[in-house]
Amino acid sequence: MDIELLRTFLEVARTRHFGQAAEGLHVTQAAVSARIKSLETVLGVKLFDRLKRDIRLTPEGHRLRRYANLLIAEWRKARQDVSSGGAVAQLSLGGSQRLWDIFLQDWLHRLRVARPEMALIAEMHSPEVLTRQLLDGVLDLAFMLEPAQLEVLDIRPVTTLRLVLVADRPGLTVAEALGAGYLMVDWGLAHALQHRRLHPDAPEPLVRLGTAAMARAHMLALGGSAYLPERGIADALATGRVHRVPDAPVIEHQVHAVFPVRSHRMPLIDEVLALFDAGPMSLQ
Repeated sequence: MDIELLRTFLEVARTRHFGQAAEGLHVTQAAVSARIKSLETVLGVKLFDRLKRDIRLTPEGHRLRRYANLLIAEWRKARQDVSSGGAVAQLSLGGSQRLWDIFLQDWLHRLRVARPEMALIAEMHSPEVLTRQLLDGVLDLAFMLEPAQLEVLDIRPVTTLRLVLVADRPGLTVAEALGAGYLMVDWGLAHALQHRRLHPDAPEPLVRLGTAAMARAHMLALGGSAYLPERGIADALATGRVHRVPDAPVIEHQVHAVFPVRSHRMPLIDEVLALFDAGPMSLQ
């Protein structure tokens, strides 16, 4: 089967619009329609219900979407493994965007310097997608704050994420920092529970943001306060662009490396995880 048929199917499923899918794939809308029709003919099923102003996956389309993602990922790995130009090893890894912002990008740079001959595939996904891709064999290694406790997955702590309460101006009390200008960063359920335990009287935040990079950008542009990674804001603290809130408790979370039990890439995983260090990181 032509892999482009599956790519086209996934783009139509994502956009729910043939025209937008065509723009994303840089082809004509007629080409998209022809590819979907060809795929439906090959499979002998209808993949989309075409309504007046909407396109929806059929039950068969929903089932195909998971396999399409797997097939494309495996094809990408196979192509890289076969034709990566002299690579002596290959690793497919993933992490959430919030962890890439904090330390994974710098770790990836160290890995490329240490093993320039290694073929790498690096992706960002939600923890749920990362877990599914580990179970499906699409990923060799993933990094998470709250990994699922599954017997088929090995979990190894690699570093500690220290979050400190900072603000755009000095001299704030903890209560003031957690007031109207507070930016709640989504560090996961465990963080939300610990935050509530440490600050039971804090008002409900008006602004919730998905990553530390978003919160930092907001603080520098519009002001405010947030719990941000200690290592990631060292430069901003040193130059006085942000300020620690005195007496605010530090919140710590363990970052884990997750990989399949008895992975055949275990020696390589051990090697690349050894590249983690406690040096300063920059939050981009």
